[in-house]
Amino acid sequence: MTEAAETSSLAGEAYSIVRQRILRGELTMGQVISRRKLATELGMSFLPVSEALLRLEFEGLLESRPRAGTRVRIPTIQDVQGHYIVREALEVQSARLFATAATPEEKNELQRLAVRVDAMAAQPEADRYHYLSLHEKLHRRVAECAKCPTLSDAIEKTHALASTWMCVARQSFAGELRRTHQDLADALCSGNPDTAGLAMRKHILASLERASERLKPYFQLSKVRGATYARSGTRRSA
Repeated sequence: MTEAAETSSLAGEAYSIVRQRILRGELTMGQVISRRKLATELGMSFLPVSEALLRLEFEGLLESRPRAGTRVRIPTIQDVQGHYIVREALEVQSARLFATAATPEEKNELQRLAVRVDAMAAQPEADRYHYLSLHEKLHRRVAECAKCPTLSDAIEKTHALASTWMCVARQSFAGELRRTHQDLADALCSGNPDTAGLAMRKHILASLERASERLKPYFQLSKVRGATYARSGTRRSA
């Protein structure tokens, strides 16, 4: 294995580990991440860890500034609203396509998956990362069965960021969704694009409302501390 390939492999491993910690809520919003400590913990050199964190920063999960370090990104209300505007546009179109393009087998699969998602959402003791993975899978399958790979890729890229917000206020999440995903699946499987699109729009807007409520304390924190941080597409040392 060449040195470049080895670095890339290690960077991918570090990326997966840190991303999982963020999605599990083990790294909370605003928490500072030391690149050097992380490299020591993972038994890696500084370079692959820096590349992993840069990738997470590009995806919006982290933020950093020179001489201040890197932390889990604290969203503003504008971040959240903008994110859901994009998700609504993408996923409503995905739902409309699914209604006519999905096979009976794919529709049955979606309905079974929706039952599992709602059941896990009602369990306060459920593993948060497992739930988020299952939730992402449901939305990903809608996009995949819409038979538009470009749309599917775009939707998949939107989910990691929202998943970090779903880790907030975990205790209020249990029982909150009831049959939400089953009702959505029923509408998508109706065969009517208008019914499917409307159901998905309501689903996304309800998600926006829940996320905004859970993140209120962080919006205030972002106003106080956010000005000292900025997203960057350039490499920084820490």
